[in-house]
Amino acid sequence: MPRTESHGENSLTMAGEDYIESIYKIMTEQGIDPAHGVRSVDVAEDLGVSKASVSKALGYLRESGMVEQARYGRVVLTAAGAEYARDVWRRHRALRSFLEFELGVPHDVANDEACLIEHDVSAETMDRLYTYMEAHGIHIDE
Repeated sequence: MPRTESHGENSLTMAGEDYIESIYKIMTEQGIDPAHGVRSVDVAEDLGVSKASVSKALGYLRESGMVEQARYGRVVLTAAGAEYARDVWRRHRALRSFLEFELGVPHDVANDEACLIEHDVSAETMDRLYTYMEAHGIHIDE
């Protein structure tokens, strides 16, 4: 059962989720002011894709109301995009932590598999995972 019900009409494809998650992750990890945004080349590097692929994805994300970007400018998440990206990034970190620390999956494998799972797991299952992790002293919030 796909998890997308939590975002209703604003649900993105798996690739779209990967792109907004990357934008959010870059901002968070590099301490970039959200109003300042990120460079599309940094997104390409983070995801290991071409700049043309990022450009195409950003068009889709602009149409979906998730990002804003002036021509050749930095990419800024909209309020809806930031909320959605924060949710995807939280799911990713929770799943990666669970796989790595509770199941003993190596970090790189846990990271890759969390990226696959995060797009299809239901909101109900994620809520149960968050509750489980919290009860076991595993904190994933920023």
